[in-house]
Amino acid sequence: MAPPMSASRFLAALRDEGLTVVEVGDWRTHNRNHKGPWGPVHGVMIHHTVTRGTANTVRLCRDGHSTLPGPLCHGVIAKDGTVHLVGYGRANHAGAGDDEVLRAVIAEHRLPPDNEATVDGNRHFYGFECENLGDGVDPWPKVQLEAIEKAAAAVCRAHGWTQRSVIGHLEWQPGKVDPRGFTMASMRGRIAERLR
Repeated sequence: MAPPMSASRFLAALRDEGLTVVEVGDWRTHNRNHKGPWGPVHGVMIHHTVTRGTANTVRLCRDGHSTLPGPLCHGVIAKDGTVHLVGYGRANHAGAGDDEVLRAVIAEHRLPPDNEATVDGNRHFYGFECENLGDGVDPWPKVQLEAIEKAAAAVCRAHGWTQRSVIGHLEWQPGKVDPRGFTMASMRGRIAERLR
């Protein structure tokens, strides 16, 4: 079990991995901690936003909407590879997911199919929302994929985790399809190479 990094350590880990990071407002204290605990943390979850335009995407992920208050993640990874930090602590990104998947992430084993939603993922995962329409057509620029790789690797490196601690939302919660447009197996391969 791992306690979450401090916000300052999180920021430093991302920058140390070579990322361009933008701090958005009061991101260090913007969270949903009043709704439940943040931690222990066990992994990193990758999402797509179903949005267009970086400013709009960052605003939505920071503020949320009427049925889902923000923050909706910890960092937004824009098309140009910039990471916009919008919250830190408990964030509304993972929702309920499969307890067997969580056990596999903790053990860093191969993931089983996600077929139930019984565990609070917002408590246990760092979350990155990636600017993309999620329609399978909207492109994933090379610089954005590299930023996803670097962001996930930064968190793994800080906690001493391997690439098996990085999952997609579609591997956690039945019915989810994100991220769509690349495979998590290929992304984990990239992360493994970076961590070497």
